[in-house]
Amino acid sequence: MTGPDTHNPRATAIGATTVLNWALLAALTQLAGPVPPFLLTALSFAVAFVCFAVWLRARGESLKVALRLPPAVWALGVGGLFGYHALYFVAQQNAPPANAGLISYLWPLLIVLFVGLLPGERLKVVHVLGALLGFAGAALLIGGDVSGNGSFLGYGAAIACAFLWSGYSVLSRTMRQVPTAAVGGFCLVTALLAGLGHLLFEATRWPEGLGWLGVLGLGLGPVGSAFFTWDLGVKHGDLRLLGLLSYFTPLLSTVVLIACGYAQPSGSLTLAAGLITLGMLIGSGWLRWPPRRRAVEAQKGPQARR
Repeated sequence: MTGPDTHNPRATAIGATTVLNWALLAALTQLAGPVPPFLLTALSFAVAFVCFAVWLRARGESLKVALRLPPAVWALGVGGLFGYHALYFVAQQNAPPANAGLISYLWPLLIVLFVGLLPGERLKVVHVLGALLGFAGAALLIGGDVSGNGSFLGYGAAIACAFLWSGYSVLSRTMRQVPTAAVGGFCLVTALLAGLGHLLFEATRWPEGLGWLGVLGLGLGPVGSAFFTWDLGVKHGDLRLLGLLSYFTPLLSTVVLIACGYAQPSGSLTLAAGLITLGMLIGSGWLRWPPRRRAVEAQKGPQARR
């Protein structure tokens, strides 16, 4: 990415708030209660679409901008948004929330791996090491579920989340010319598809009491404004820094779950969070030893380089 606004500090700061938004996703899903996954997806994205419509109106843009898109863009956008969130809600409702959240948040590490396999890129040892540490943490979460509350469906959906969102994110890099307004169209179609899926496959169970606050929070935050802030940060901020910050999402998500009483702190959970976070830091190249020659020269000082 090039251009004068690439490292705009304000855009970077706004983009960084997306990480805080994503950290609330699991807790807000739990607050929404046992709402069927398709219905919860439909309700959340309906709120998100209203947010996008207001945003477009404030910018003086027509909704047509969000609807006149090539078929490939529709397929990627709707597949990513609808597929990921539907699977995420299934995972949250069929496995311990902290476990499912941490597994699904392997997507930043998978993005690093997938980018390394693209033409012109190189998969390094640190990428493989980071992947092994991340998946070791996921395996520890699954193996540490002695409560019997987890299921193959829940964990399978969480793993699918990670692969789907990482694939969506990498492929989106080839469509940078698509305006942010297009996401409004994705939200609308996702809400409609989820609503249809609910009518065909689920029994209706509406949110109760504070559950509606959970739905509203999802639409306003992790499923709504997060798309705006992330887009602004990626296009005009420090993308490398934002990518590194996203690696801390699983740890923050777990802290929020514990603070809200949806998860209990434990040794295995703490170790798994550490392994996944460490794997993401190493796989991204952020945590590494300096080259040996440079380290030796730094120790000898300026005299050694004369």
